[in-house]
Amino acid sequence: MSTLIRDTVSMLASTPVRWAALAGIEPELLAREPAPGEWSALHCLSHVVDTERSVFRARVLAILAGRDFAAFDPDADGSDTSGVSARALAGDFVRLRAASLDTLAGITQADLAKTAVHAEFGRVTMAELLNQVTAHDTMHLVQAERALMQAFIPGSGPWRFYFGDHDVDAKP
Repeated sequence: MSTLIRDTVSMLASTPVRWAALAGIEPELLAREPAPGEWSALHCLSHVVDTERSVFRARVLAILAGRDFAAFDPDADGSDTSGVSARALAGDFVRLRAASLDTLAGITQADLAKTAVHAEFGRVTMAELLNQVTAHDTMHLVQAERALMQAFIPGSGPWRFYFGDHDVDAKP
């Protein structure tokens, strides 16, 4: 028997706590882009709120109902959250994720094989969606943490080489 549902719920339940903790960081650090054109931690948080509000739960429900669903383009479909605090966004995320977790509580092993058509990728399964959502959640946490690191890496002196994989100024 697959542990995907259990593991997904475990991971997704941890994310609101992590975003709430990050939301307490100084606003200037949260808004700092790691490099020109790259997302700041605040932008990552705004995006996960958008996907939680409009994408994840809606796709789970669509697959359960056998309904196809549209692609999501964060640039075209994302919300304008300028002027919204990280704490407010994190609060929204906590509430939205709770609803998603309630929906996941009803998912069964049999549901993992259910499918729907994604407008961009074609036929997808519930199992693929749960894997994607969990990886997506984690990816944006990593991206936010990487963005936050940039303020401190240049001043780390002789230890800077330890951060080579994350140091945007050291990349060609």
